[in-house]
Amino acid sequence: MRKEFMRDLTLVLAWAALTLAVMTGTAWAGNPAPWPGTQTIATQHSYKDLVTRLDTAVKANKMGLVTRASATVGAKAKLNKVIPGNMVIGVYRPDFAVRMLEASVPAGIEAPLRFYITENADGTATLTYRKPTAVFAPYAVPALDEMARELDTIFAKIAAQAAGG
Repeated sequence: MRKEFMRDLTLVLAWAALTLAVMTGTAWAGNPAPWPGTQTIATQHSYKDLVTRLDTAVKANKMGLVTRASATVGAKAKLNKVIPGNMVIGVYRPDFAVRMLEASVPAGIEAPLRFYITENADGTATLTYRKPTAVFAPYAVPALDEMARELDTIFAKIAAQAAGG
């Protein structure tokens, strides 16, 4: 009796794990765009050049460089390990921050909005970001949606300038 129970339990758990794997498969690593509104732009620029170009484009569009985080830098500094270039760059501006918080304090967790630069095996780099309208859509606040549409235009310009020739 105990053997049969254990066999049945094992089958149920295996079936549950398989079902969960199938249902969540789209969110696994390797999916290039797991979230709505994700924009991925392959460029011919090197990782280092794309970082510089993004910095320049952000400033040219009167936005602020708020944060910068890189596993590449951390791995080298803390683990003496070399990994392909990657950097998350947070971008925002005080007037947008004020408008965002006036519209929705909970939406404050979304700021700063981010660009992600990754180094490819062929020496080029890719620029990825989520459209601000996609980031703020779950809050369903009209004033936030209006602001996000303005930011969509600015972020598209930044991305085009950074990725362009």
